[in-house]
Amino acid sequence: MRNASFLLFLWSMPFMAGSSADSLTGRDIEVQVNMAGESIIIDLSFAVSATQQEVWDVLTDFDGMADFVSNLKESKVVSVFEDKFTIFQSGTATYGPIRYPFESTREVRLLPYHKILTHLISGNMRKLEGTTYLIHDGGQTRVIHHTEAIPKVWIPAAVGKIFIEHEMREQFNEMRNEIIRRKRTVLEERAERNTVNDAQ
Repeated sequence: MRNASFLLFLWSMPFMAGSSADSLTGRDIEVQVNMAGESIIIDLSFAVSATQQEVWDVLTDFDGMADFVSNLKESKVVSVFEDKFTIFQSGTATYGPIRYPFESTREVRLLPYHKILTHLISGNMRKLEGTTYLIHDGGQTRVIHHTEAIPKVWIPAAVGKIFIEHEMREQFNEMRNEIIRRKRTVLEERAERNTVNDAQ
C-alpha cells in the first residue's frame, strides 16, 4: 500500500507560476495521479523564478539531494558514463502514522539544460520511467514532468492517489524551495560584494 516510494525519484514537474508564499507551501504545484490497472501515471506542474541552469543544478544534485529532500536518507552517484548517471537513493516515505522505507537504483540521462530521462534499474517498483522538461518561460522556468510506474505491490486507488499526491507535492516543493534559497544566496553575496566595492 505504501509502495509509492518512487515518488522521491521523480524530479520534474509541469507547473503554474506561484507567489513566494505558495512556493513555501507547494499549494500551487499541480499534481495529477491516474491509476489504471497496475499502472500509475503522474503528471506535475509548477513554475519558479529562476533560470533553466539554476533549476537544473538542483534537480540534478544527486550527491546533495538528501540535504534538501527530507524523506531521503542517502543519495549518491554510483557511476557516470558520458551523459548517463547511475544513482542510488534510499529513505523513508511518511504519510500520517505510516512509514515506508525504500531504496532505488536508477539510470538517469541528462540533456542540459532542458531534459532529464530516468529509468529504474532496481528498487521498490517493477517499472519507473520518467521524463522532465525545463522550459524557459519569460522570467521563469517551467518544469514539466511525466512518469509511468508499476509498483510491486497492489495499491488501492483511493488511498494511493492521496498518498502519491501528498508525497510528490511535498518533495518537489522542497526542491523548488532549494532553487529559491540558492538563488537568494547568490543575489545576497553579489549585493554584499557591490557594497564593499562601492565603499572602497
